[in-house]
Amino acid sequence: MNTRLTWICHGATAASRKALFPVDEPLEAKAREEAGRMAALPRADHIATSPALRARQTADALRLQARIDPALGDCDHGRWAGKSIAALEDEEPENLLAWMTKPEAAPHGGESLLDLGKRVAGWMESQSTFDGHVIAITHAAIIRAAITHALQAPPSSFWLVDVEPLAVIRMTRNGRRWSLRFQH
Repeated sequence: MNTRLTWICHGATAASRKALFPVDEPLEAKAREEAGRMAALPRADHIATSPALRARQTADALRLQARIDPALGDCDHGRWAGKSIAALEDEEPENLLAWMTKPEAAPHGGESLLDLGKRVAGWMESQSTFDGHVIAITHAAIIRAAITHALQAPPSSFWLVDVEPLAVIRMTRNGRRWSLRFQH
């Protein structure tokens, strides 16, 4: 069974531009326009989106009829939601450092990166039962975790992957393993 998985990162928001931990904010108007101008995506057998407003709006701008899948929701940042990284560097430098260096840490009371990775890996494995093309509209953190899983890289490599708004990442699964797929 061959599965193609296309990840699409939602468009930019005010929080992403200001380096804030996200809340359920809308896309910026410019991001909607950019998504609307993206090249047409190939036909998909299954299309899923995060329940977050910014992901649903991205799916709408791409003219995709997506089902909401809670497993594609962003990392739960707990009490850090809405706060800036700069503020946390001042208020909780040791907690921020722990979160960024210890994948099992969740000093914000939300989801650890290790737990996030397990959630994403489970979702990917559930999609591998489909023989066809799956499109997922979600968040940079989810896509980072997916790439880490596909490469069988250690959880600490999460921070080595940079996913920009509206990035498109493709993967395939041949029944045994996931592979990244780069196209021109």
